[in-house]
Amino acid sequence: MPRIIPIRDLKDTAAISQMCSESPEPIYITKNGYGDMVIMSMKVYEEKMFMADVYFKLAEAEAEVREGKVSDAREGLRTLREKYAL
Repeated sequence: MPRIIPIRDLKDTAAISQMCSESPEPIYITKNGYGDMVIMSMKVYEEKMFMADVYFKLAEAEAEVREGKVSDAREGLRTLREKYAL
């Protein structure tokens, strides 16, 4: 379940840092009852950025398949073996 805290709680930086370290999800900050910011630990951030990169690469690969930009793996390996005498 996401954690939601008011912006005034950001004054206690040590507690916020601890909260971020313990939470596997981002923490949502509200201002006047409305969403304002999101904070997270470096670990959570890096995991999210990694997954975003994976999804982006998968989308690119799927687009290439739809466009017919594919080649036969066996033929590619045969070509490489001939070129590099493997």
